Amino acid sequence: MAILEVNNIKKSFAKCEVLKGITFSLEKGEVLSIIGSSGSGKTTLLRCLNFLEFAEEGTISVNGNQIFDGKHFEKIKETEIRENRLHFGLVFQSFNLFPQYNVLENVVLAPNLLKRDTAENNQKRALDLLKRVGLSDKIDYYPCQLSGGQQQRVAIARALALDPDILCFDEPTSALDPELTGEVLKVIKGLKSKDSTMIIVTHEMEFAKSVSDKVIFMADGVIEEMGTPEEIFQNPKSQKTRNFLNKSLEQF
Repeated sequence: MAILEVNNIKKSFAKCEVLKGITFSLEKGEVLSIIGSSGSGKTTLLRCLNFLEFAEEGTISVNGNQIFDGKHFEKIKETEIRENRLHFGLVFQSFNLFPQYNVLENVVLAPNLLKRDTAENNQKRALDLLKRVGLSDKIDYYPCQLSGGQQQRVAIARALALDPDILCFDEPTSALDPELTGEVLKVIKGLKSKDSTMIIVTHEMEFAKSVSDKVIFMADGVIEEMGTPEEIFQNPKSQKTRNFLNKSLEQF
């Protein structure tokens, strides 16, 4: 059974149709990279999965349980929305850390508020996660004292702290200088395991090629092409995909 099933998701803003029927599924432990030009709908899709936006049509199921139906989204209670969000962890482009809290406090805040475990156990897990992302020596630092790459690694630890079914990244390196990009991509690649399911919206083509089990190329609000990294990067069937990849390569 797929851990995630997305069926016919549609989303519009005013008269602008941004998502025009997105359908895909993921097995547990798979890494999906979503690539495409700006405005193709990649971030909107992630925001719909995380219930920061609500699709007007389509369904979302996690572990075989339907958690969203666009036909009835106006009737969803706030408590249900909060509960459904816990299936997903989201790492934003711009880190979104709380500036008034230090590194450790940023990571333990949500687990403590939600009473996921005792404060002692939540702190122990937070320390383990910060060690995993290479920040054991920065637990007392505040976001303003960290580099962009370090802040993004804190954000990754924070997203993992609630043990989500699916970890989502929205262009996690787009706000970083090139020399800091590598450290974040290395951490993300290190998270890959049979128990870790990830969706990564990225403009880093080589990274997507190396880390992904599946790749989706989006264009104009639809999935233009979907396949393995080899199929998408080495033998794309769509002319739009070929054009996009050629332009991406020209930038380097």
